[in-house]
Amino acid sequence: MTAVTDAPPFISRSIFSFKGCRMTHPIHTLIAGAAALSFAFSGSAYAQQQKPTPVPTTQVAAESVELTGPALWKVADEDTTIYLFGTVHALPEGLNWYTPAIEDALASSDTIVTEIPSGPETQARMQQLIMSKAILPEGTTLRGMLNEEQKSMYEGAMAKLGLPAEAFDRFEPWMAGLTLTMLPLLKEGYLPEQGVETRLEKLAGADKTRGALETMEFQIGIFDGFSEEDQVGFLMATAESVDEIKPMLDAMVAEWLEGDADALAKLMNEGLDDPEVAEALLYDRNANWAEWIDARLDSPGTIFMAVGAGHLAGEKSVQDLLDKRGIESIRVQ
Repeated sequence: MTAVTDAPPFISRSIFSFKGCRMTHPIHTLIAGAAALSFAFSGSAYAQQQKPTPVPTTQVAAESVELTGPALWKVADEDTTIYLFGTVHALPEGLNWYTPAIEDALASSDTIVTEIPSGPETQARMQQLIMSKAILPEGTTLRGMLNEEQKSMYEGAMAKLGLPAEAFDRFEPWMAGLTLTMLPLLKEGYLPEQGVETRLEKLAGADKTRGALETMEFQIGIFDGFSEEDQVGFLMATAESVDEIKPMLDAMVAEWLEGDADALAKLMNEGLDDPEVAEALLYDRNANWAEWIDARLDSPGTIFMAVGAGHLAGEKSVQDLLDKRGIESIRVQ
């Protein structure tokens, strides 16, 4: 796979924990939160080429997990209701997360709001952004940016995944790192077409208004804005942890399915050591969304807001920040 337009079919939230160029807890920095950033790559060439093997539900939800359903909240005043639903951007086939409470909330909403816009235009725009932001200049290669030790570790991770060492040579390190994060999940049956946003888009039908909280340019800019040193550090942490990625996401999805937001937050927040990075990737965005909700309550209507589950769990979550504004979030499920 050498075409520069090849891109991963989705990218989950990646919380970095930088100590200079070194990440202090690679597995949590790679998977923790599994949802703050959702890049819409489901129509990419890579997704069309790969045929992941579906995995049974038991690989995600342990036998001890009681499936009560993912958590759902509601914020409301006299003439406005906003449902807050935490999502996972790729899932195995066969997970029955669409409970009656979620179905009723979506059916009653006139608008569905996600992190970034959806639709065919999104796919086309994403490919344009990849070409402009994630591709190295001619004459520069990814492996050429690595020292011998780093190159050996990276090539070893690629070999584990059955990929040629040169597959991502045209990608900037942040893009290669995000792609490498997702590949073990794809190979083990995590499918972007089974992701919550993709299914909600189909379930919502054509009669509902669509909205988005952020742009693709903004989300890509977060990663593209990191220094080369930190990008390479992220890539190395990914390569070192490639065997641990799926088990961590399995554990997080199990908590998500059970609706245990506190346990999910605990899993995600381990390794979230760098306050500046946490603010940029998580807390600042939560604050922006809380402000958006506060302003949206001034207009009548019913909105179904679907964002990465990591934003709706733990301290400084969207609900926590709404509470500081005097706005109550009621748990519906």
